[in-house]
Amino acid sequence: MSDQPPRDGSNAQRLLLLDGHSLAYRAFFALPVENFSTTTGQVTNAVFGFTSMLINVLRDEDPTHIGVAFDLARKSFRTEQYAEYKANRSETPSDFKGQVSLIQEVLDALKIPYITLENYEADDILATLTTQAEAEGMQVLVCSGDRDTFQLVTDNVTVLYPRKGVSDLGRMTPAAVTEKYGIAPGQYPDLAAIVGESSDNLPGVPGVGPGFASKWIQQYGSLDGVVQHADQIKGKKGEALREHLADVIRNRQINGLIRDLSLPIGIPELVRRNWDRDAVHRLFDSLEFTVLRNRLYEYLEAAEPEAESGFELDMRRPGPGELAGWLREHASGSEPIGVALAGSWSRGTGEVTAIALSTLSGATGGHAAWIDPASLDLDDEQVLAGWLADPTRPKVLHDVKGPILALAARGLTLDGVVSDTALAAYLIRPDQRSYDLADLVLRQLKRELRTEEPDTGQLSFDDAESDNAAEALMLRAAATVDLNEALSGELTASNGTELLADVELPLIGVLARMEQAGIAADTDYLAELQAQFAAGVKEAAESAYGVLGREFNLGSPKQLQAILFDELQLPKTKRIKTGYTTDADALQGLYAQTEHPLLMHLLRHRDVARLKSTVDGLIKTVSDDGRIHTTYNQMIAATGRLSSNDPNLQNIPIRTDEGRLIRRAFVVGKGFETLLTADYSQIEMRIMAHLSEDEKLIEAFNSGFDFHAATAATVFGVEPEAVSLEQRAKIKAMNYGLAYGLSAYGLSQQLRISTEEARGLMDGYFERFGGVRDYLQSLVTQARRDGYTATVLGRRRYLPDLISDNRQRREMAERMALNAPIQGSAADVIKLAMLGVDEALRTSGLKSRLLLQVHDELVFEVADGEREAVEELARREMGSAYQLSVPLDVSIGVGCDWNEAGH
Repeated sequence: MSDQPPRDGSNAQRLLLLDGHSLAYRAFFALPVENFSTTTGQVTNAVFGFTSMLINVLRDEDPTHIGVAFDLARKSFRTEQYAEYKANRSETPSDFKGQVSLIQEVLDALKIPYITLENYEADDILATLTTQAEAEGMQVLVCSGDRDTFQLVTDNVTVLYPRKGVSDLGRMTPAAVTEKYGIAPGQYPDLAAIVGESSDNLPGVPGVGPGFASKWIQQYGSLDGVVQHADQIKGKKGEALREHLADVIRNRQINGLIRDLSLPIGIPELVRRNWDRDAVHRLFDSLEFTVLRNRLYEYLEAAEPEAESGFELDMRRPGPGELAGWLREHASGSEPIGVALAGSWSRGTGEVTAIALSTLSGATGGHAAWIDPASLDLDDEQVLAGWLADPTRPKVLHDVKGPILALAARGLTLDGVVSDTALAAYLIRPDQRSYDLADLVLRQLKRELRTEEPDTGQLSFDDAESDNAAEALMLRAAATVDLNEALSGELTASNGTELLADVELPLIGVLARMEQAGIAADTDYLAELQAQFAAGVKEAAESAYGVLGREFNLGSPKQLQAILFDELQLPKTKRIKTGYTTDADALQGLYAQTEHPLLMHLLRHRDVARLKSTVDGLIKTVSDDGRIHTTYNQMIAATGRLSSNDPNLQNIPIRTDEGRLIRRAFVVGKGFETLLTADYSQIEMRIMAHLSEDEKLIEAFNSGFDFHAATAATVFGVEPEAVSLEQRAKIKAMNYGLAYGLSAYGLSQQLRISTEEARGLMDGYFERFGGVRDYLQSLVTQARRDGYTATVLGRRRYLPDLISDNRQRREMAERMALNAPIQGSAADVIKLAMLGVDEALRTSGLKSRLLLQVHDELVFEVADGEREAVEELARREMGSAYQLSVPLDVSIGVGCDWNEAGH
């Protein structure tokens, strides 16, 4: 890319320089903190805003060279000259701290150099590089929110100045500076010296703005001329100038930028390089920058991988009667065949429009075939069906569950799947946000999957007229089987080979059958709920209006801030960019503090609106068969937990009476007797007891008493029967909180007690459960040494930030290290239970079926007369899914609907 000319077609080299701190700070205040943070809690608004601006300016300006300058500290040679320089600036916001280092990580991934220099500011670095570049005949663009850079503007130097946030950049050319200030750019420091700069704590002449300062400079030629003629300037402004002449002279000594620094790198090192795809993927995954990554791919070029040598693919479309011969020649051995499908799939069904098969490409070339199932004659259809269903013919697919559903809808069975490259990549990199085939192929095989006409020099096609869609699908099939080969070593190194073969792959079939079955929905009842919650929303709004005596927008944070904090003078909540937060947690805390009726109605309005939104979504997803078919995903949660979407049935409320009303809409279907739920009791704490080997915790489980009461009795030194409800609630929060890496502050917020009391509770807990304390401490130590945590089945979660220099990222990684083994082990156990349950149901001849998995609960639809058998089966298979040092306790419930069965 560095050899490409600028977009204007000239041969001039173009240097883009950015003021890192200035732009990061603007981005921080331009984007709301509450809208930009990762699932682990890392605030990213400044990083997002800076990176978004950077992508745009690279796209628009297409520089040949680029560099970013950062301040090292607030102290510089200027503070030595004037101790009050920038002394008025407030303390750096806590949410901003740590984001500059993340921005520098983004720059590293994008191969963009950044520069700092002790005792000097970023502007001085920019000025020095600008001077050097201009001397070499380069065009220079300086992107900065600091007006001091206007002094650098010449015919060859343009300042890109953010007018709003960091997205709207104005171009400050010599003409633009003169038009705005009436002076030449080189005279800008003179004008700033007279006017002053409040952000730098440089007071100017009182009552004198840019207009008068410009007039004086134009009249007397320069600041020196103004100083020499100060006695001749009449009126109050002249008097003010004379009184503050020392300030003006000092300002001019300070605001001039240094242009001859000795920098660690020079212009040649700023040549623009193509960015590192792997580094960008890893970083953008951790920052959860999916949108920015897509924009980066769309607008800018990454380092082009060297084409994989020896890649040839003989692509054919077998005619009538030729499919059996192709399969016999290329797909009848023990080597896996890549399979790719074209079509669509969702909500338990799908449609196949084409199938592609491919051998490994290898050094001698591969062979691929494209099949249109709709155009096959009966013999070829039987041949294809037999091969797909043959468990002895190994097959590799990418994200196979959808294709299984689509093939099943056509009456075809897929068996013999030995690998799913999406799942393999997930087990290798569980924190990655996307497992797109094209992206993985580019990273692993250095091969680009194209939808357009492929390079005919590498690919031979049998027909005279090529079909781009057919070729693209065959290339996907070839890429899938080649990718599987490339991932196998990493999968073994990540301890994922057995997990894939024994857990994740078999689970695909279980999930597919669950999605096909769906769960029956009472649509009439859902409609009643919808009307009920709609009435509740209206009632809560009218009650809120009644308190205030007028209508207002309950969904407007700006109006709520004005009402709550200005009009009603309620205590302020957490300060945010737009004022004070009005999120649900803040309002709940405010209500507990004040019991103001308006807050009660606001919270009620939000609760009922959320319930109505849930019901609205469920009604939309009821299929023609009267059932709701969710989609399960094995590759969302880094801990291994399953997720559910379209709709998300793992998010159906259960904690409130009104929330449980929604569960009543999920009912037993026709031809079945009842729903049955089987739920693991306190599985996280049982895994904690097993992993920590804490004798008292194990004893609490084996005591026969209520677990939380038993542990509370140990902590408070009383008999279990004497434990109060308050004591039990506190220890229950502690028990579960420890499995999620809960801190003393987090516990205090949850129990609404002081941090000191929460810390005392934790200290008392750890005094009595020393094994838990030692285990949790060892987790972080071991993870820091190994670089990862592991579950009971060896599922790894890599945590490179455990050794990060960024304190926030390091602390978040430590919390993940506490959380991942327990949460991940719980995920392992429920998956093993599902495999056991599914196998037992299918081999027992029972007609009952597994419908849902929600957290630690399985939901069954029980056929007539099979209730006792299914209950015994669920207890047996779930209770024996994994051998812990404490028993896996399973709670069973039955009922005509999910809510009733869950009790």
